[in-house]
Amino acid sequence: RALLIAQTAASGSDTDAQQRALTTIERAFDAVTAGVTTRSSRLLLAGPGVFSVASRNTIHDDVARLAGVSIAGIVGVLFVVYRSATALALGLLPVASGALAGIAAVGLGFGVVHGLTLGFGTTLIGEAVDYSIYLFVQSTQPALATGDDHAHWIRTFWPTIRLGMLTSVVGFATLGFSNFPGLAQLGVYSVTGLVVAAGVTRFVLPTLLPAGFRVRDVSFLGHALAAVMARGRALRWMLGALLVAAAAVTGSHWHTLWSAEISALSPLSAADLELDRTLRADLGAPDARYLVVVSDSDEERVLQSAERVGESLQRLVAAGGLGGFDTPVRFLPSRATQTLRQQALPSSSELAARLQVAMADLPLRPERLRPFLADVESARNAGPLTRADLDGTSFALATDALLAHRGERWSALLPLKAARQGSPDAAIDPRAIRGALAEAGQKSALLVDLKAETDRLYAGYLQEAIYLSLAGFAVMLTVLGLTLRSPTRLLRVIVPLLAAIIVVVAAHALAGSQLNIFHLIGMLLIAAVGSNYALFFDRRGGDIGSGMPALASLVLACTTTVIGFGVLSLSKIAVLQAIGGTVGPGAVLALLFSAVLAENRTEPSQRAGT
Repeated sequence: RALLIAQTAASGSDTDAQQRALTTIERAFDAVTAGVTTRSSRLLLAGPGVFSVASRNTIHDDVARLAGVSIAGIVGVLFVVYRSATALALGLLPVASGALAGIAAVGLGFGVVHGLTLGFGTTLIGEAVDYSIYLFVQSTQPALATGDDHAHWIRTFWPTIRLGMLTSVVGFATLGFSNFPGLAQLGVYSVTGLVVAAGVTRFVLPTLLPAGFRVRDVSFLGHALAAVMARGRALRWMLGALLVAAAAVTGSHWHTLWSAEISALSPLSAADLELDRTLRADLGAPDARYLVVVSDSDEERVLQSAERVGESLQRLVAAGGLGGFDTPVRFLPSRATQTLRQQALPSSSELAARLQVAMADLPLRPERLRPFLADVESARNAGPLTRADLDGTSFALATDALLAHRGERWSALLPLKAARQGSPDAAIDPRAIRGALAEAGQKSALLVDLKAETDRLYAGYLQEAIYLSLAGFAVMLTVLGLTLRSPTRLLRVIVPLLAAIIVVVAAHALAGSQLNIFHLIGMLLIAAVGSNYALFFDRRGGDIGSGMPALASLVLACTTTVIGFGVLSLSKIAVLQAIGGTVGPGAVLALLFSAVLAENRTEPSQRAGT
């Protein structure tokens, strides 16, 4: 294996430039091997630049694939129901409007739209399309066929839909305050998309629907849900038992339920990570986890400190506790060290006398070493080596990678190499490193555990997300409480949502999967989607207004939601899997629990005949 290290001129965060660099390397390899008849050579690439491009491509391909599957599934279901291309196109108008508005809002607010935000946008289809379903199915009931169907729907059903949309908006709005860019973007995207989708449904669609518009009779779906409602009282004890069991499972797994490692969000495959580890071991490259950082306000002082730290680390290398380390002073020593080395060089006359003695019995003539004497004399009198003197050499690249200048601070980076690198037991002992730093007596030297620091950063984001989610849920409760003005009605709306969330979390715990920050997004989505169902059942004390079509609209809306979110569970990306595996089953449970807990004041047969 021939190993080559390439350093890009562009920043590592410039993914487009990294892609161009990879393309250049691949083309060069293809050109070299083009004339080989038996092509047995392979090109293996790894490193941060490779990973950033691979991650972007994985997200792009996965989002495109899942969006296609999601759209095809939802469009297929709606076409069977609507039996009209015009109605189908109009039904998807709120979705398209909300998605475009969400992208525009994120672009204006953040300057860039993350790929995961676009991936999350595909899930907006599953919720935003609910609004048009409610309009099309509920406003075309036989009981409302008075020539003013849409106006009647606006007066009768729109207040409930508006309240459900408002609870979703206030829940997601809290995410906009997150310091985690991904969460903040999702919050802005969701709020903007839902408001626009609901607004288009309310103010635009009724004016575009053709006269006499009707969709296919789907009352059979309503009858199925009505049957669940009829048996609701008998099923409530089962729901209570399930909720108690789920709460017990969640409580028993709570300490191990949440993943505290940011690697849980990585889209990289195990094969990619193993290739990177192998190439690093073959190259003898430093460990990607540990490095020593020496900082100061002056370049000379930071180089001197790095030299003293290096002396202590070298003793650890000699003892076998460390495989080695990189340091900028290998290429750019401090001026003090350069001065000492110059002073150690003998004068030209003294060196000539020493050479005369040394070559007394050798066939080499002294005059052949005159250039050497001249070079030593030049080195004795030369000015100190500076960073500018390294320009145009490979030393410049190495020095710039290990010596950083940010504002008024200079930092020397000393990446560490594990002893027995490449073997299964290769490791770095942080305690030994800290002991070496203490021996060096450099207070400005710090051992940095990059994995621990990133995990600590992620843990902070996770804790913040939990607080924001709780705050969002509290605001939702406040909005519902002020609107419903009844503790009993509020409980009837909230309990199904909490029950669905607890059962889904318990299922994840039993499956052995740990929750991450995007499972929280899924829980908020369960509350957002489920609130629409619960509010419809709460209308008029459980008689949701006008019979089977209204119930059928809930089943159809839940179906499209499950399709929109459920496909995400097939994603290769962990964060999208988390959302899909949470919202898909959660939406179904929220609908069923809302039906079971609904207060039935009229018999199903009576509602079926209205």
